[in-house]
Amino acid sequence: MTTDHAAISAFLEAQVAESGAARNTVLAYGRDLRDLSDWLARRGLALPALTREMVEDYLSHCDAQGLSRATRARRLSSIRQFTRFALEEGWRGDDPAIRIAGPGRAKRLPRTLERPQIEALLTAAPLVGRTEADRARNRCLMELLYATGMRVSELVGLPVSGCRGDPAVLVVRGKGGKDRMVPLGGPARRALADWLVLRDGAPEASPLGRLVAGRPVAQDQP
Repeated sequence: MTTDHAAISAFLEAQVAESGAARNTVLAYGRDLRDLSDWLARRGLALPALTREMVEDYLSHCDAQGLSRATRARRLSSIRQFTRFALEEGWRGDDPAIRIAGPGRAKRLPRTLERPQIEALLTAAPLVGRTEADRARNRCLMELLYATGMRVSELVGLPVSGCRGDPAVLVVRGKGGKDRMVPLGGPARRALADWLVLRDGAPEASPLGRLVAGRPVAQDQP
């Protein structure tokens, strides 16, 4: 391959024919590699002469342009695919991009709800459900989540025995099997107590009673 254009075209054709790459993926590869080729051409260089230092300089150039981490990571991925293909085709004897660390993805802070949204959820929870027990359970779940900041997986894994006796705190088992103590406010304690009363008093033949007893709940017949 004597020109960058020919090399990129051969690579893209191989991605379609051999790897079955999607059209959008192939278009992204083409854009990324043409941008690299243009950057090299402005320096009197071409793809066959690509070195690890050149790839790193190019990524620094992309960073200086203000490109996002995701875009820079994608461009490095395109370059890696191309240099691996060039090595397999015998165009060159090494892969200059194989050991270059990518920029990674920016860590995003978890999104939080605004106070009106939280109030709307707490207001709606006891109104949703087919039965009184369903509505009490929903209210209990929302109040506990709001009061403690537990993960949902931690909440559903709480042992019932640790929720009895109007506890002021709950012992929560988190990641790695580590326990921690979380306080409960008045609304959460009342919601928990109300739910336990209904749970414990559920008729044995009811779906909740069967669930508490560990028996399968009969499915509605069509």
